[in-house]
Amino acid sequence: MLTSLPFERARATGMIPVRRTPRSLKQEYQEFILQRLEEYKNTVPRTELLKIGDEAVRELQASAQDQYLLTEVLLLEHVDRIIARRLRLPSFPRWRQKHRALREAQRAPTHWGLDRGHPIVPWAARLEPGDVIVVLGAAALGEALFLAAHDAEVFLLDQDLGAVEAAEGRAVAEQLAGGFQALVINFGSWFPDLAPSLVAIAPGCLAALRAKQRSSLISDLQVRTPSGGVHVILPPAAENREVIPLAPEALQTLYRGWQVQRGNGRRSKRSGFTAIKPPRQADTALRASE
Repeated sequence: MLTSLPFERARATGMIPVRRTPRSLKQEYQEFILQRLEEYKNTVPRTELLKIGDEAVRELQASAQDQYLLTEVLLLEHVDRIIARRLRLPSFPRWRQKHRALREAQRAPTHWGLDRGHPIVPWAARLEPGDVIVVLGAAALGEALFLAAHDAEVFLLDQDLGAVEAAEGRAVAEQLAGGFQALVINFGSWFPDLAPSLVAIAPGCLAALRAKQRSSLISDLQVRTPSGGVHVILPPAAENREVIPLAPEALQTLYRGWQVQRGNGRRSKRSGFTAIKPPRQADTALRASE
């Protein structure tokens, strides 16, 4: 989990959910290859795929020499090999070298158009592989992918199908799709079964909701967040100007009892805020008695 003092306390009390096992580089490479193959298959005409299938049959028959039965599985695997040759997909060692350089660049906030004073930046360094992150609003796609580049499991949630599809495409292009999911949900009616250690909220995505719906959604997220968890309400600059504006301070009243931190400087009132969930009262009493 996030390596801050509240998270260390939460881990000690057993409240932090078990993280997923981080994917190996080999698994990420296989995901990269499969994504490129699927992209190719989805963009070429069916007639071209049939020609590749015929080529695969000829090559397999020439090499088999009646030593094994030509099955559909073997045929599909060989079709993938032919496509990989055509696309000149890199070998694992060559991909690994480029992948490491790409990931290093992606862990810099400037890669996503974020300045180093952005409120989400300091929390990225405290993530551990497999931490679960929830990002509300496709306007915060840059923040979501920035966190995914730190090996977190990021779930971007929005009500706009087009925005979600665009987010998925960007994640694939950045080779971050393995740890990133974009979901279309109706805010206030259903929420995926997640226990996020960090939540980032672009307030504009909640502007169309009624006050009671916003309160219910935030309350649900607060309950799901373990003690020591963090909610970052992003500044307006991170949002699409075409959406109905909603100032971050409009949500601050929903975080009574949480440790609220604001940015410094003259623009602090419009820079969003960070709220840390305190330990539960029962846990605090338990530690006091030890």
